[in-house]
Amino acid sequence: MAKVMEIRWHARGGQGAKTAALMLAESVAAMGKYVQGFPEYGPERMGAPMLAFNRISDEPIYIHSNVINPNVVIVLDPTLIGKAKITEGVPEDGIYIINTTKTPAEVREMLDIKGGKIYTLDANQISLDTIGRAIPNTPMMGAFIRATGIIPFDQFMSHIKELLSKKFKTKPEVVEGNLKAIERAYREVKEE
Repeated sequence: MAKVMEIRWHARGGQGAKTAALMLAESVAAMGKYVQGFPEYGPERMGAPMLAFNRISDEPIYIHSNVINPNVVIVLDPTLIGKAKITEGVPEDGIYIINTTKTPAEVREMLDIKGGKIYTLDANQISLDTIGRAIPNTPMMGAFIRATGIIPFDQFMSHIKELLSKKFKTKPEVVEGNLKAIERAYREVKEE
């Protein structure tokens, strides 16, 4: 792992990027790593473009600013491709995880990405099938775990189940749907 793995999430308000970044941070912290998870938004409304960030390290993190050179970029809304600055600051060996029906090769061409790795999955369809709503945040976390191998999948699932069970105490079907979404994304994500 890089000394500090930096992650930038591109999404629209209401898609769960803030929640995903915070849940990812909690899960990784439970594995004994140092983490940060935070959103960047002002008076945005539902549907407006927004960013969220994570930092993950085996050592204490002393940086307290937005992520400028992310090792990993996660895009929850495919309509942001070509509109948001998705590739800005990403090193040649960066990782892109994109919610889209397009193949990794198509995304590589669209964004003119020369190096690195590209992962794609239809997180909207996965969440519709498993949760009943197009909220792509949890499937994208499954894809992230698969793409980075940052923590063991079983341990991640165990901790996410605990977090979701606290958040949705009276809705076990929501917990189960999200867990299925993560598992399915982990299996179905495509890589180039």
